[in-house]
Amino acid sequence: MTTATTRSAERRISPVFLGILAVTAVTGWATWTGFAEQPGVAVFLFVTAAWIVSLCLHEYAHARTALHSGDISIGAKGYLTLNPLKYTHALLSVVLPVLFVIMGGIGLPGGAVFIERARIRGRWRHSLISAAGPLTNVLFAVVCTAPFWLDALDGVPADFRFALAFLALLQVSAAILNFLPVPGLDGYGVIEPWLSYGVKRQVEPFAPFGLLFVFALLWVPSVNGMFFDLVDSVLRGLGIGDFETYCGQSLYRFWEDTNEYCAISR
Repeated sequence: MTTATTRSAERRISPVFLGILAVTAVTGWATWTGFAEQPGVAVFLFVTAAWIVSLCLHEYAHARTALHSGDISIGAKGYLTLNPLKYTHALLSVVLPVLFVIMGGIGLPGGAVFIERARIRGRWRHSLISAAGPLTNVLFAVVCTAPFWLDALDGVPADFRFALAFLALLQVSAAILNFLPVPGLDGYGVIEPWLSYGVKRQVEPFAPFGLLFVFALLWVPSVNGMFFDLVDSVLRGLGIGDFETYCGQSLYRFWEDTNEYCAISR
């Protein structure tokens, strides 16, 4: 009885996550209806809260896949509650990604669930655990872009449309970055089980610096341009143009002057 109760508590959705979900719903409604006096504030809160929700789901996907692959310690660590405060590095998983969205409008990969890999057997399972997180971002991007590629935008307010477009940009950029085969990122985690022991030993010391290396490269104008060209190409394939994402980011950064072209189109 005690074991059953404990397991139930380990999988109960956290009030913290429910609170973030509530903020997403309320600010999404305010963005849709135009209830807020300053639409930019509503868009900022809506996109930020929705982004945190996606980060929680990203980590949950890693944890849930690991649980079904053999790591039964996942529940006791609180990863199945969707509580971002339970992550081993909440700073890396939540705070820094949100700061990067605010500063640069890019989906910074998270990654802070500690998985006991020794409990898991089979290279495919290890690869699937690593892929589960960014695949969640892909799914989130599909949901955000659905009104665009389904041509279901009739009646959708411009502010809400712009917010969805910017949120989709964050999801697509996060998925692409996460799938890069760079040590420390999920993409490397997908291929790592298939590498030789010698290669893994040589790469291991660089794992803590992989993400820093990627973002250092993104400071190079030519690399940055190529990256966002790829992101824009994916978004265009999903029915979202540069105008929607630009206006979405413009609204999100409400403390700056809103572009007059975006204001006219609303």
